[in-house]
Amino acid sequence: MEIKKNIPNNTITRKLVDLDKETGNIYESVNIIARRANQISTELKAELNRKLADFSSPTDTMEETFENREQIEISRYYERLPKPVIIATEEFLDHELLFKEGKDGEMKEI
Repeated sequence: MEIKKNIPNNTITRKLVDLDKETGNIYESVNIIARRANQISTELKAELNRKLADFSSPTDTMEETFENREQIEISRYYERLPKPVIIATEEFLDHELLFKEGKDGEMKEI
């Protein structure tokens, strides 16, 4: 998953007016952001597990696991990434998320 470089690693105080511009309802906006954050979290977890699977071996001992520098660096990279909610909020505010209004008036992400 490609993450933009200009996304901050820590939280930022947001104006509620900025978040509900797109939908007209803060709760719908938060719902869309939360759904996207779950998608991002799932993608990042799958990507990390795929990369770490290359290092696993059924005969590894605990000592060998702790000494693998490449595996440690990969894990540290993912730990330093911004949280999925921050990424999703930035995508929402940058108009990068597509969503549509459903039959019942509820916003649906596509």
